[in-house]
Amino acid sequence: MKKVFIIIIALSSMIALPAQSHQLRTAITKVLFNKNSGNLEVMHRFYLHDTEHAVQMLFDKKADIRNSADTRELFANYVSNRFAIKPIDGEELKLTPVGHEIERIYFWVYQEVTAPKDLKGLSMIHNVLRDIWTNQVNTVNVEGIGDLRTATFEGGIELLSVEFNNSRN
Repeated sequence: MKKVFIIIIALSSMIALPAQSHQLRTAITKVLFNKNSGNLEVMHRFYLHDTEHAVQMLFDKKADIRNSADTRELFANYVSNRFAIKPIDGEELKLTPVGHEIERIYFWVYQEVTAPKDLKGLSMIHNVLRDIWTNQVNTVNVEGIGDLRTATFEGGIELLSVEFNNSRN
């Protein structure tokens, strides 16, 4: 019985190894209304493993996001060009790049803009990595104004909106 158990454990770990190196193709973006700064802060989180593959497809087969500041900057600019946000009844907000970093298994890209007043809601486009992977799923969580709102970009979805119960003053 003990041998059977050991064999099952060994086989399970062998099957799990390829799954650990598999691309997840999901990203989370937090849009936060920061009451202290008066800014709308955007924080994009990508799995580092996904970004490693992406930069080689997008820029150069030898691109190295872990060890090249230039590659990290290229990817951060790519993210900025593939994400847009605007008030439902207004013009696109011009997000300012704040920075980017690698944190353990994630690559983060940060942006911000002065938060507009009297928002009824936001419309967003989040096509990061969706131009190279059709199964990429990008989820946006909007926090700090009313209840948490979530928008999930998958399949052919290009534009999503979230509405707020109360306007921001």
